[in-house]
Amino acid sequence: MGLSRKRQKELRQLQGEAAKLWAAQQVVAGEAVGVAREAGRQLDNFRREQVVPAVQDVYEHRVVPAVDRGVKFSRDVVDNRVIPAVGGVIGSALTAWDIANSKRAGGSTAPRAVVTVAPEPRKGLGIGAIIALVLGAAAAVGVLVAAWQALRADDELWVADDPLSAPEA
Repeated sequence: MGLSRKRQKELRQLQGEAAKLWAAQQVVAGEAVGVAREAGRQLDNFRREQVVPAVQDVYEHRVVPAVDRGVKFSRDVVDNRVIPAVGGVIGSALTAWDIANSKRAGGSTAPRAVVTVAPEPRKGLGIGAIIALVLGAAAAVGVLVAAWQALRADDELWVADDPLSAPEA
């Protein structure tokens, strides 16, 4: 069944309008690429001028001192708690060894004096707080990287390799 001349003329006009619309959309898409590219440049400038100095400042004034406190606290725990405890255990074991040897030898059974050190009260951040700080910093870096990946300009995302032809009616 064939179309009448009037319907064929209307279809040709519709096809012409579609081609004009398609060309206008290509122009708009090209301008959108330019806007997206400029937005990416501005975002990169903002990152370089605002975000990076703020992150470095927080890192230098909050993270580094917290890690330093954690290292000092760990060193303090090892020096003042672990080493005396291990020393006490070793001393007790040696005392028991000496008592056993002296009983076998028939000597005195008096144990050596053991010096104990009272633990100091807890000060500063605990290991949990330090781990939370490190995980929070890692999460913040992950969010910044994801935002940068999502908002960066990708020229190939917007521009087609081959110019597209108008749709056929």
